[in-house]
Amino acid sequence: MHLMELPREVLLGEDLKGEALNVAKRLKLGKKALVLYGPKTKKIAGREVEENLREEFDVRGVTVKEASMKEVESIEQKIRKEKAEWIIAVGGGSIIDVAKLSSFRADIPFISFPTTASHDGIASANASIKDLGMKTSMKARPPVAVIADVKVIKTAPYRYLAAGVGDMISNLTAVKDWQLAHRIRGEYYSEYAASLSMMSAKMVIRNADIIRLGNEESVRKVIKGLISSGVAMSIAGSSRPASGAEHLFSHALDAIAPKPALHGEQCGVGTIIMAYLHGLKWQRIRETLKKVGAPTDAYELGIDPEYIIEALTMAHKIRPERYTILGKEGLTREAAEKAAKITGVI
Repeated sequence: MHLMELPREVLLGEDLKGEALNVAKRLKLGKKALVLYGPKTKKIAGREVEENLREEFDVRGVTVKEASMKEVESIEQKIRKEKAEWIIAVGGGSIIDVAKLSSFRADIPFISFPTTASHDGIASANASIKDLGMKTSMKARPPVAVIADVKVIKTAPYRYLAAGVGDMISNLTAVKDWQLAHRIRGEYYSEYAASLSMMSAKMVIRNADIIRLGNEESVRKVIKGLISSGVAMSIAGSSRPASGAEHLFSHALDAIAPKPALHGEQCGVGTIIMAYLHGLKWQRIRETLKKVGAPTDAYELGIDPEYIIEALTMAHKIRPERYTILGKEGLTREAAEKAAKITGVI
């Protein structure tokens, strides 16, 4: 049996802070809810969403500081204490990930209300939790609904939108890794999920000139792609359509770099290198990232080249069960340095 869980509603538009009330009513989610936000996202949209919900729901607002297991367990306890029947997460990736995993563990639905468009976690079933010095992905459930307010997302620094492009363009090498695992390991492969994922990546390449403007239309393009990416993962039943060796490279950087960059920024740079290893047109990927103002090298990431090489040599160990272009043995230091130099990453 192959189970596909997808969001029941996706709203994309302007001035949607009041729509959470209507969505919750339509989906019959129950009277008691928690509203999760960060200190900044509370001011941006969280407080308003909470006030609108109070008209017909019994809600409690909770501030989330980071995406850690400690926070997940704390929210889980609040769910049980308040007898909450659903959660709405108003914030960036960390807040959405905490809501996703805590609601999954407590077996209640959650609504995703993103305030940035920096990665595809806004609509996927996977939660990235920073724990024990390593940022790893954990299986949960996708949101029951996604409410993407273009005006809210546009208020975030442009850097986050460019990072969203980096996360989406990485689908190109993620799908190649998946096809490789299918051929070599006989791993399950969904042509439909792969096509949907590739479509998101090709869309950002095609629309790079629009995205770089950083206006409402730019946000719409990126959000649509990120949601499609999340749906592709739900169809596949894994993160395979949107996470390959470039994501392992990013996770490795999270573990070793003193100050890692944004997830999508690191994945974008990783995609340039992995595309080179796959024999793809890596120059086109680099050009797209440059066009939208996303980092394309170690200097722009703010990470020492030495950490780039080290991350490349250890990336295959992050998820040893996930077969990618890096193989079982990974890259030698010489091969890692060569790939990074040829692609201009170092």
